[in-house]
Amino acid sequence: MNQIRKALDMYSKLSDKNWLSFASMLKKKIVVKKTLLLKEGQIENNLSFIEEGIIRFYIPKGEKEDLTFGFTFTNSFVSGYDSFITQEPSVYNLEALTPCILWSINYKDLQEIYKKTDVGNTIGRLAAEGLFLQKAKRELSLLNETATQRYLRLLKEEPHFIKHIPQKYIASFIGITPQALSRIRRDIS
Repeated sequence: MNQIRKALDMYSKLSDKNWLSFASMLKKKIVVKKTLLLKEGQIENNLSFIEEGIIRFYIPKGEKEDLTFGFTFTNSFVSGYDSFITQEPSVYNLEALTPCILWSINYKDLQEIYKKTDVGNTIGRLAAEGLFLQKAKRELSLLNETATQRYLRLLKEEPHFIKHIPQKYIASFIGITPQALSRIRRDIS
């Protein structure tokens, strides 16, 4: 739980009172690899902080054709955020790619934090900004970079996590086939 406070304190120093209000509503979740945290058609009810682990965002298209469009790593917020804020069913899944330790707050409790603390809106804004920046970064990458550049950036930014992500998910994430990723990996070796 200290990782969350450190992450939030980097942006806005929390008083002990505000931190205790927020922390009292967090629930620790330990999930095993391959756990679906959100399934297509469900309403997202949690905003979570990843103390440890990797989460994959994907649109289910069948066993071989899932469309991976995002990863979230340790020390980041994660949520099917569009479903969370609209309280409408999700059109994608969130899956634990590794064993994960999450600290989660549900929608109702977060609304209470917004009302009762002077830092609640800051917490919500920081989580929203982080999730937005992940999305914007991916979209710009798809528009401006080659598949090789996207792969190299992922290697550079998350080198200690990349070994835990199956190649087929990485290929889908950077917008190519697993065979094309194999060629890129061979060419840069």
